[in-house]
Amino acid sequence: MESYVGKNIPRNDGYDKATGRGKFTHDIFLPHMLYAKVLRSPYAHAKVTSIDTSEAEKLKGVRAVCTFENTTNKLFNTSASVVTTNPGAEPVRDQTVFTGEPKYIGDEIAAVAADTEKIAEEAVKLIKVEYEELPYVLDPLEALKDDAPDVQPELAHKKNICGEVIEINFGDVKEGFEDAEEVVEAFVKLPRVKQAQMETHAAVASYKGDGTLELYSTTQTPHPTKMIIAYTFDLPESKVHVKNPPYVGGGFGVRIGISGKAEIIATALTLKAKRPVKYVYTREEDFIASDTRHGGYLKGRLGAKKDGTFVALDTTAWLNTGAYATFGVELLGVCGACGTAGTYHVPNLHYSGYPVYTNQQTAGAFRGFGTPQGTFIVETLVDAMAKKLGMDPIELRKMNTMREEDKNWFPFSVGSVGINECLDRAAEEIGWKEKRGKCKEGKIRRGVGIACGTHVSNAAPFCVDYNAVTLRIEQDGSMVVQSGIPEIGPGSTTALLQVTADEMGIDFDKITMQYGDTKAGPFDIGSHATRTLYTVSQVIDKAAKKLKADIFDYTAELMKMEREGMKLEGGVITSGEKSISIKELAYEAHLRGKQFIVSECLVPPNSLPWYAQAAEVEVDMETGMVKVLKVAAAHDVGKVVNPRLAEGQIEGGVIQGVGYACREEMTYVDNKGFYNNGFHKYMLPTADDVPEIVPILVESNDPKGIYGIKGIGEVGVCPTAPAIVSAVEDATGIRFYEIPMTPGRVLKAIKENEKA
Repeated sequence: MESYVGKNIPRNDGYDKATGRGKFTHDIFLPHMLYAKVLRSPYAHAKVTSIDTSEAEKLKGVRAVCTFENTTNKLFNTSASVVTTNPGAEPVRDQTVFTGEPKYIGDEIAAVAADTEKIAEEAVKLIKVEYEELPYVLDPLEALKDDAPDVQPELAHKKNICGEVIEINFGDVKEGFEDAEEVVEAFVKLPRVKQAQMETHAAVASYKGDGTLELYSTTQTPHPTKMIIAYTFDLPESKVHVKNPPYVGGGFGVRIGISGKAEIIATALTLKAKRPVKYVYTREEDFIASDTRHGGYLKGRLGAKKDGTFVALDTTAWLNTGAYATFGVELLGVCGACGTAGTYHVPNLHYSGYPVYTNQQTAGAFRGFGTPQGTFIVETLVDAMAKKLGMDPIELRKMNTMREEDKNWFPFSVGSVGINECLDRAAEEIGWKEKRGKCKEGKIRRGVGIACGTHVSNAAPFCVDYNAVTLRIEQDGSMVVQSGIPEIGPGSTTALLQVTADEMGIDFDKITMQYGDTKAGPFDIGSHATRTLYTVSQVIDKAAKKLKADIFDYTAELMKMEREGMKLEGGVITSGEKSISIKELAYEAHLRGKQFIVSECLVPPNSLPWYAQAAEVEVDMETGMVKVLKVAAAHDVGKVVNPRLAEGQIEGGVIQGVGYACREEMTYVDNKGFYNNGFHKYMLPTADDVPEIVPILVESNDPKGIYGIKGIGEVGVCPTAPAIVSAVEDATGIRFYEIPMTPGRVLKAIKENEKA
């Protein structure tokens, strides 16, 4: 039988999406459906002194008006982490459906459900609200000062700290720096940036007469979303049904849990109106009132011997989590674990991560989940150390990267390590030896840079993270896989069917998958943490072994075939000279009242994917324009399941990294909120900004993954920005400690450098 793993199998959702037939939450229309609109706060911090909804309620076509006065004020958290917190840990719950004390410009005060969107919009304008403005704070460093306004005074761990300060200690960092012969330091400022996924947050909620709630939504995590909704509205989880339609128009982390507050608000309105309610965020709402990537500040010190051996690393992050926690605590943990402490073998290291409350919109999960921020500060330090020691930046990295036998603070083994191969192959592709450090002069200058790192293939053991699947053989021998994961765009469901086909010995085109639906599949934490293919393939492997054992036992008894050495390949069961097709067997079993079906649950391990990206840039010294010409992106994925899909994930991540480095930035205007309220005001990379991207797939065959699989989804974005910054330094001699490197910032630095 041919193997499907490793082949470029066309994605199973490709036809629907290419033809426009794929259904998304925006496409859902139910009988008697109402439309929702939300009233949002115009103030960064205020208290509602009065609210009058009477005029809105009188408007013809208005069916429900919800405010903080007539809706549950039970505290919850929109992030999936609130229902996956490890035993003994207390999740941070600091949000309500609507609030009488808005804590950022855009906070939800009230919502209306009406017969049409237009009527709902008119009704929102008729709600009369009087506010008392209160002091506010916008910057995370300012928020930690004793005299700063308190954002969440009853819930903050310390002064405006969400949850708790994250600490990582390994070895003795003080002693390490005493032993260091060279020390470098850096302080960086990183922007708040937006996921800018194509489909805005949306939900359609329908509360029915039998007490059940049906929800179509854009969530990346159907089962955790079900749990959050049930908890918030005191509904039995068995009565809540969450599903994708089945497709989600991109995620990039912004809907791990509730999609903004779409599901929560639609549910509040349907419970009141007793009719289906559809709430679709406008693009402006999506930009100003849902999670972003954490911006903020990081500083670090790196100590080394004169031969380049790293001996100590100390980093601190102060990141702006906004008015509510969402993923603030967890993200600061990953920032330290993977971004700062995971890449290099450093015997003495320390990290402190401060998730800081401010009066801005929430920051949460965005592709990379803290690793891009941590990688940026560490790779800045490594470049500085290479410069100080007069060493080649790649050779310095290679002598200090993790090895398989290394022990670090991770609560799991390092596993396979392909990072040095990634460094070598990225360097060769970019022409490192020929281009790095060459004399630069003239108006247009070119340079090359590199960065590397690691991430995770799973959220465990940092939080509760398990998978469950059901496998069944139909009466004609075809097969159904049921899983709670969604398909948010990467093609994970296609790759999982490739694994299933090989595991079961059944042809790929005979297997289908039901996903993104809490009734179709058992619990799964969802699609995030670079985990979907890595973890679900492992529970499929476990279930497939059990299913095949059942098939073989039954075949041996029914067909009088030898059980020892029995095989299932290409849909045919063989033992010695005897054989029977799975199609024939399944029907014979059906006639005798037997069906082959298994369910399995598994807490998967974790594996570290490694990567290195080399960038070539062109800098216009007269305009400050940075153009990224090429990115060679080498990624250790363990085992390639579908090369085309893996390369697509890398390419998408690189493009987001180019935006992070050179263009994208959420700009706050005091008393007005974020200026960037749509694509026309947010500098996403366009086709003209996309460099030549060369994906390089490195296979290290990790011992923990099925077939050696590791994660790929998030890692494409993690090293791109520091690689580009490194290339700009090579071109201009100027190191940038703040991104994005917009023409204005670059030109200013060039002029200051010329004066100096």
